[in-house]
Amino acid sequence: MNKLKETYRDIIISRGSEEGEESTAKRSGEWTKLKHPPIETYWLFPPEKEDKAPSSPKGGIKSLLNYPIKIRDSLKGIGRSKSMQVVLQGARDPKDEQLVQSFREMLLLEGQLPPKHNDYHTLLRFLRMRDFDISKSKEMFLNYLKWCADYGVDTILKEFKFEEYAEVKKFYPHGYHGVDKFGRPIYIERIGMVDLNALLQVTTVERFIRHHVSEQEKTLSFRYPSCSIAAKRHIASTTSILDVTGVGMSNFSKPARYLFMEILKIDSNYYPETLHRLFIINAGSAFRMLWKVVKAFLDARTLAKIQVLGSNYFSNLHELIDPSNLPSFLGGNCTCSDYGGCLFSDKGPWNNPEIKEVLQAVSATEEVDTLGGNGGEPSEMGIVQDQEDSKYEENLIRNKLASEKIVAFEAALDETKMKIEALAAALEDTKMALKGLAQHIEDLKN
Repeated sequence: MNKLKETYRDIIISRGSEEGEESTAKRSGEWTKLKHPPIETYWLFPPEKEDKAPSSPKGGIKSLLNYPIKIRDSLKGIGRSKSMQVVLQGARDPKDEQLVQSFREMLLLEGQLPPKHNDYHTLLRFLRMRDFDISKSKEMFLNYLKWCADYGVDTILKEFKFEEYAEVKKFYPHGYHGVDKFGRPIYIERIGMVDLNALLQVTTVERFIRHHVSEQEKTLSFRYPSCSIAAKRHIASTTSILDVTGVGMSNFSKPARYLFMEILKIDSNYYPETLHRLFIINAGSAFRMLWKVVKAFLDARTLAKIQVLGSNYFSNLHELIDPSNLPSFLGGNCTCSDYGGCLFSDKGPWNNPEIKEVLQAVSATEEVDTLGGNGGEPSEMGIVQDQEDSKYEENLIRNKLASEKIVAFEAALDETKMKIEALAAALEDTKMALKGLAQHIEDLKN
């Protein structure tokens, strides 16, 4: 990949440049320290082979649907996939891959990596958030697993029903709408229009937070994979826009502070590295005073992704987002009049019927590879993968037993060493006593 340099206030970073990637801020002083390039830098689909089936007039996605057997066969060729993110992954950075593998093996040896979370990109996100410090990443990841179990995250999409959704939207305008030029989903909130008192009449803070978690899970499970198919590259982060028109210190009431802190804690601790860029727009003098307080709660990595703008924000947004994917109230061309407004539409590739069908085909392939395609009998690919998994687990067990034996042997050596040292000391005492006795005998002779 071609390399380019992006200049920020505190540091210069280098990253791969891909066709379709947005141009970045070029004016000095706009950005703060950024330790890592965007999360998708290495997550691009491998180049398409020239011998692929011809595309239909409607494009690549439709052509995939015209060849469901080829889809299944090609996916089987990858091996038995364990998650959508693995199936849709792109090229990996070799250094990252080595670190992720070391992290995975450590967690497996300690029995702390459930199969559901044994995913390359999930582990990489936690490593990146802690600057690839294995110990800190492990602590963060284990806290995440505990929270998932306590909060019931694994079943939240099936079990949580947010019946007050439409009413909540009226008093807290927010939602996903389209994608940026790179293919990432766009999330929008109109904070200046939030009526917290009215909101708490139709829902509770706890239910709103649970709704937020369910949306995060939906983004990981459906929005990112759908965007990846549409963009033909791995998508793993979100571009967000907060409209803070009229927001000031008076808006930061006790319930508002609690809601803000809880969502901030959840996003920072349990969904790391899912924010690509955050534009805070229509920031007046009152908000800028509030911002001085709010940013104290944000870590440096998050602050590096945030840009606070006044009313002249259109060029910044248009640099990253096509007007067709921006609502009219943000200077774009979209109104989503058929849905009662852009923030009610949930517009995006995740609602494209063709993409949904592709995702269903992938899910069906996963199920076939897991259960076997012949009356429940394991498939040949599944048998090979099972054998490889079994050998890998056996090697891990052997390594663990060997490690335990080494520890026990070292302990026995230490104990033997102590005994030898004690014996040496006793011999030295005996030697001194005999020497004294000999001297005493000589004195008696004289």
